[in-house]
Amino acid sequence: MRKARERVIRYFPAIVVGVAGIAVWEAVIRALEIRAFILPAPSAIGRALVENWDAGYQIFPAAQVTLQEAGGGLIAGALLGLAVAFAVARFPTARDIVLPVGIAVNAIPIVAFAPIANQWFGSQSPYSKMAISAALVFFPIMINVLRGLTQVDASSLELMRSYAAGDAAVLRKVRIPNALPFFLTGLKIGTTLSLIGAVVGEYFGGLNVALGRVVVESASTLAFEVTWAAILVVSVTGIVMYLVVAGSERVLIPWHPSVRGERVA
Repeated sequence: MRKARERVIRYFPAIVVGVAGIAVWEAVIRALEIRAFILPAPSAIGRALVENWDAGYQIFPAAQVTLQEAGGGLIAGALLGLAVAFAVARFPTARDIVLPVGIAVNAIPIVAFAPIANQWFGSQSPYSKMAISAALVFFPIMINVLRGLTQVDASSLELMRSYAAGDAAVLRKVRIPNALPFFLTGLKIGTTLSLIGAVVGEYFGGLNVALGRVVVESASTLAFEVTWAAILVVSVTGIVMYLVVAGSERVLIPWHPSVRGERVA
Protein backbone atom coordinates (compact mmCIF):
# COMPACT_ATOMS: atom_id res chain seq x y z
CA MET A 1 0.00 0.00 0.00
CA ARG A 2 2.83 2.34 0.86
CA LYS A 3 4.58 1.67 -2.46
CA ALA A 4 1.35 2.35 -4.36
CA ARG A 5 0.97 5.67 -2.53
CA GLU A 6 4.57 6.61 -3.32
CA ARG A 7 4.03 5.85 -7.02
CA VAL A 8 0.88 7.99 -7.11
CA ILE A 9 2.75 10.87 -5.50
CA ARG A 10 5.65 10.40 -7.89
CA TYR A 11 3.56 10.40 -11.08
CA PHE A 12 0.85 12.84 -9.95
CA PRO A 13 2.62 15.97 -11.33
CA ALA A 14 3.05 14.32 -14.74
CA ILE A 15 -0.63 13.32 -14.79
CA VAL A 16 -1.71 16.85 -13.88
CA VAL A 17 0.51 18.36 -16.60
CA GLY A 18 -0.84 15.89 -19.18
CA VAL A 19 -4.49 16.56 -18.35
CA ALA A 20 -3.89 20.31 -18.26
CA GLY A 21 -2.12 20.16 -21.62
CA ILE A 22 -5.06 18.34 -23.24
CA ALA A 23 -7.50 20.85 -21.72
CA VAL A 24 -5.49 23.81 -23.05
CA TRP A 25 -5.23 22.13 -26.46
CA GLU A 26 -9.02 21.69 -26.61
CA ALA A 27 -9.66 25.27 -25.45
CA VAL A 28 -7.25 26.81 -27.98
CA ILE A 29 -8.75 24.84 -30.88
CA ARG A 30 -12.27 25.94 -29.95
CA ALA A 31 -11.36 29.55 -29.19
CA LEU A 32 -9.35 30.12 -32.37
CA GLU A 33 -11.56 27.86 -34.51
CA ILE A 34 -8.53 26.08 -35.95
CA ARG A 35 -9.40 23.83 -38.87
CA ALA A 36 -9.02 20.07 -38.48
CA PHE A 37 -6.48 19.76 -41.31
CA ILE A 38 -4.12 21.94 -39.26
CA LEU A 39 -4.76 20.38 -35.85
CA PRO A 40 -7.95 18.61 -34.70
CA ALA A 41 -9.26 18.93 -31.17
CA PRO A 42 -8.60 16.10 -28.68
CA SER A 43 -12.35 15.46 -28.43
CA ALA A 44 -12.55 15.00 -32.22
CA ILE A 45 -9.59 12.62 -32.13
CA GLY A 46 -11.20 10.61 -29.35
CA ARG A 47 -14.50 10.45 -31.19
CA ALA A 48 -12.78 9.31 -34.38
CA LEU A 49 -10.90 6.65 -32.42
CA VAL A 50 -14.12 5.24 -30.97
CA GLU A 51 -16.02 5.37 -34.28
CA ASN A 52 -13.22 3.68 -36.24
CA TRP A 53 -12.04 1.20 -33.61
CA ASP A 54 -13.65 -1.87 -35.22
CA ALA A 55 -15.45 -0.25 -38.13
CA GLY A 56 -14.60 2.27 -40.82
CA TYR A 57 -10.81 2.44 -40.89
CA GLN A 58 -10.59 -0.47 -38.39
CA ILE A 59 -7.90 0.98 -36.16
CA PHE A 60 -7.81 -1.94 -33.71
CA PRO A 61 -7.24 -4.69 -36.33
CA ALA A 62 -4.70 -2.38 -38.00
CA ALA A 63 -2.87 -1.97 -34.68
CA GLN A 64 -2.69 -5.75 -34.29
CA VAL A 65 -1.06 -6.13 -37.72
CA THR A 66 1.44 -3.33 -37.07
CA LEU A 67 2.28 -4.72 -33.62
CA GLN A 68 2.99 -8.15 -35.12
CA GLU A 69 5.29 -6.61 -37.72
CA ALA A 70 7.08 -4.47 -35.13
CA GLY A 71 7.38 -7.38 -32.70
CA GLY A 72 8.83 -9.67 -35.38
CA GLY A 73 11.34 -7.01 -36.41
CA LEU A 74 12.28 -6.36 -32.78
CA ILE A 75 12.97 -10.04 -32.14
CA ALA A 76 14.91 -10.49 -35.39
CA GLY A 77 16.97 -7.33 -34.89
CA ALA A 78 17.70 -8.20 -31.27
CA LEU A 79 18.82 -11.75 -32.08
CA LEU A 80 21.03 -10.56 -34.93
CA GLY A 81 22.49 -7.80 -32.77
CA LEU A 82 23.24 -10.26 -29.97
CA ALA A 83 24.90 -12.73 -32.35
CA VAL A 84 27.13 -10.08 -33.92
CA ALA A 85 28.03 -8.55 -30.53
CA PHE A 86 29.08 -11.90 -29.07
CA ALA A 87 31.08 -12.76 -32.19
CA VAL A 88 32.89 -9.41 -32.23
CA ALA A 89 33.58 -9.57 -28.48
CA ARG A 90 35.06 -13.06 -28.91
CA PHE A 91 37.21 -12.05 -31.90
CA PRO A 92 38.42 -8.46 -31.35
CA THR A 93 40.12 -8.33 -34.76
CA ALA A 94 36.68 -8.53 -36.37
CA ARG A 95 35.65 -5.29 -34.65
CA ASP A 96 37.35 -3.12 -37.26
CA ILE A 97 35.30 -4.86 -39.97
CA VAL A 98 31.92 -5.25 -38.28
CA LEU A 99 31.57 -1.85 -36.61
CA PRO A 100 31.86 0.20 -39.85
CA VAL A 101 29.31 -2.11 -41.46
CA GLY A 102 26.96 -1.66 -38.51
CA ILE A 103 27.37 2.10 -38.61
CA ALA A 104 26.70 2.08 -42.35
CA VAL A 105 23.49 0.07 -41.86
CA ASN A 106 22.38 2.44 -39.13
CA ALA A 107 23.07 5.46 -41.37
CA ILE A 108 20.79 4.27 -44.19
CA PRO A 109 17.69 6.53 -44.32
CA ILE A 110 14.68 4.42 -43.47
CA VAL A 111 12.60 6.06 -46.23
CA ALA A 112 15.24 4.87 -48.71
CA PHE A 113 15.45 1.32 -47.36
CA ALA A 114 11.68 0.76 -47.05
CA PRO A 115 10.94 0.55 -50.82
CA ILE A 116 13.93 -1.78 -51.27
CA ALA A 117 12.71 -4.11 -48.52
CA ASN A 118 9.23 -4.10 -50.01
CA GLN A 119 10.76 -5.08 -53.35
CA TRP A 120 12.76 -7.91 -51.76
CA PHE A 121 9.93 -9.51 -49.79
CA GLY A 122 6.85 -8.11 -51.54
CA SER A 123 4.89 -5.05 -50.54
CA GLN A 124 2.03 -7.16 -49.17
CA SER A 125 4.30 -9.35 -47.05
CA PRO A 126 4.71 -8.57 -43.35
CA TYR A 127 8.31 -9.77 -43.61
CA SER A 128 9.30 -6.62 -45.49
CA LYS A 129 8.16 -4.50 -42.54
CA MET A 130 9.90 -6.85 -40.12
CA ALA A 131 13.12 -6.46 -42.12
CA ILE A 132 12.86 -2.66 -41.91
CA SER A 133 12.23 -2.81 -38.16
CA ALA A 134 15.09 -5.29 -37.68
CA ALA A 135 17.48 -2.98 -39.54
CA LEU A 136 16.63 -0.16 -37.12
CA VAL A 137 16.83 -2.35 -34.02
CA PHE A 138 20.08 -4.13 -34.93
CA PHE A 139 22.58 -1.33 -34.26
CA PRO A 140 21.39 -0.18 -30.79
CA ILE A 141 21.32 -3.79 -29.59
CA MET A 142 24.67 -4.69 -31.11
CA ILE A 143 26.57 -1.65 -29.88
CA ASN A 144 25.11 -1.78 -26.36
CA VAL A 145 25.71 -5.49 -25.87
CA LEU A 146 29.23 -5.13 -27.26
CA ARG A 147 29.97 -2.41 -24.73
CA GLY A 148 28.60 -4.56 -21.93
CA LEU A 149 30.69 -7.57 -22.94
CA THR A 150 33.95 -5.65 -23.34
CA GLN A 151 33.77 -2.87 -20.73
CA VAL A 152 34.12 -5.18 -17.74
CA ASP A 153 35.70 -4.11 -14.47
CA ALA A 154 39.35 -5.17 -14.55
CA SER A 155 39.27 -6.26 -10.91
CA SER A 156 36.46 -8.73 -11.69
CA LEU A 157 38.54 -10.28 -14.46
CA GLU A 158 41.57 -10.50 -12.19
CA LEU A 159 39.48 -12.20 -9.52
CA MET A 160 38.23 -14.78 -12.02
CA ARG A 161 41.77 -15.43 -13.24
CA SER A 162 42.93 -15.92 -9.65
CA TYR A 163 40.44 -18.79 -9.47
CA ALA A 164 41.82 -20.18 -12.75
CA ALA A 165 38.48 -19.60 -14.48
CA GLY A 166 38.34 -20.25 -18.20
CA ASP A 167 36.90 -18.01 -20.89
CA ALA A 168 33.53 -19.75 -20.74
CA ALA A 169 33.24 -19.21 -17.00
CA VAL A 170 34.26 -15.55 -17.33
CA LEU A 171 31.68 -15.08 -20.06
CA ARG A 172 28.91 -16.73 -18.07
CA LYS A 173 29.60 -15.22 -14.65
CA VAL A 174 31.08 -11.80 -15.47
CA ARG A 175 30.59 -10.62 -19.04
CA ILE A 176 26.96 -11.65 -19.61
CA PRO A 177 25.68 -10.23 -16.26
CA ASN A 178 27.59 -7.03 -17.02
CA ALA A 179 26.07 -6.85 -20.53
CA LEU A 180 22.48 -7.51 -19.44
CA PRO A 181 21.70 -3.89 -18.38
CA PHE A 182 23.24 -2.66 -21.65
CA PHE A 183 21.09 -5.12 -23.60
CA LEU A 184 17.90 -3.98 -21.87
CA THR A 185 18.82 -0.35 -22.58
CA GLY A 186 19.22 -1.17 -26.26
CA LEU A 187 15.97 -3.13 -26.20
CA LYS A 188 14.09 -0.14 -24.78
CA ILE A 189 15.43 1.97 -27.64
CA GLY A 190 14.56 -0.79 -30.10
CA THR A 191 10.88 -0.95 -29.04
CA THR A 192 10.12 2.50 -30.43
CA LEU A 193 12.40 2.05 -33.45
CA SER A 194 10.66 -1.19 -34.40
CA LEU A 195 7.30 0.58 -34.49
CA ILE A 196 8.74 3.40 -36.56
CA GLY A 197 10.16 0.89 -39.03
CA ALA A 198 6.87 -1.00 -39.35
CA VAL A 199 4.78 2.14 -39.86
CA VAL A 200 7.20 3.68 -42.38
CA GLY A 201 7.29 0.39 -44.29
CA GLU A 202 3.49 0.41 -44.47
CA TYR A 203 3.60 3.89 -46.02
CA PHE A 204 5.15 2.34 -49.13
CA GLY A 205 2.63 -0.45 -49.47
CA GLY A 206 1.18 -3.28 -47.48
CA LEU A 207 -2.06 -4.67 -46.14
CA ASN A 208 -4.91 -2.17 -46.11
CA VAL A 209 -5.53 -3.00 -42.46
CA ALA A 210 -2.33 -1.58 -40.93
CA LEU A 211 -1.71 1.63 -39.03
CA GLY A 212 0.64 3.06 -41.66
CA ARG A 213 -2.01 2.54 -44.34
CA VAL A 214 -4.68 4.04 -42.06
CA VAL A 215 -2.56 7.19 -41.70
CA VAL A 216 -1.97 7.47 -45.45
CA GLU A 217 -5.56 6.73 -46.52
CA SER A 218 -7.25 8.90 -43.87
CA ALA A 219 -4.96 11.85 -44.66
CA SER A 220 -5.66 11.46 -48.39
CA THR A 221 -9.41 11.66 -47.72
CA LEU A 222 -8.95 14.64 -45.34
CA ALA A 223 -10.10 12.58 -42.35
CA PHE A 224 -7.39 14.08 -40.18
CA GLU A 225 -9.12 13.14 -36.93
CA VAL A 226 -8.64 9.49 -37.93
CA THR A 227 -5.02 10.21 -38.88
CA TRP A 228 -4.31 11.61 -35.43
CA ALA A 229 -6.22 8.75 -33.80
CA ALA A 230 -3.95 6.24 -35.59
CA ILE A 231 -0.88 8.23 -34.54
CA LEU A 232 -2.16 8.16 -30.96
CA VAL A 233 -2.50 4.38 -31.08
CA VAL A 234 1.06 4.05 -32.41
CA SER A 235 2.35 6.27 -29.59
CA VAL A 236 0.47 4.37 -26.89
CA THR A 237 1.65 1.04 -28.31
CA GLY A 238 5.24 2.26 -28.22
CA ILE A 239 4.85 3.39 -24.60
CA VAL A 240 3.39 0.03 -23.60
CA MET A 241 6.22 -1.89 -25.31
CA TYR A 242 8.77 0.34 -23.56
CA LEU A 243 7.11 -0.20 -20.17
CA VAL A 244 7.11 -3.98 -20.69
CA VAL A 245 10.87 -3.95 -21.19
CA ALA A 246 11.37 -1.49 -18.32
CA GLY A 247 9.28 -3.73 -16.07
CA SER A 248 11.31 -6.78 -17.05
CA GLU A 249 14.41 -5.02 -15.71
CA ARG A 250 13.06 -5.41 -12.18
CA VAL A 251 12.89 -9.17 -12.71
CA LEU A 252 16.11 -9.70 -14.66
CA ILE A 253 18.47 -7.22 -12.97
CA PRO A 254 17.10 -6.41 -9.51
CA TRP A 255 20.70 -5.97 -8.32
CA HIS A 256 21.47 -3.11 -10.71
CA PRO A 257 21.71 0.43 -9.22
CA SER A 258 19.30 1.85 -11.82
CA VAL A 259 16.59 -0.60 -10.69
CA ARG A 260 17.22 0.05 -7.00
CA GLY A 261 16.87 3.78 -7.63
CA GLU A 262 20.53 4.51 -7.02
CA ARG A 263 22.67 6.82 -9.14
CA VAL A 264 24.91 4.96 -11.58
CA ALA A 265 28.48 6.22 -11.55
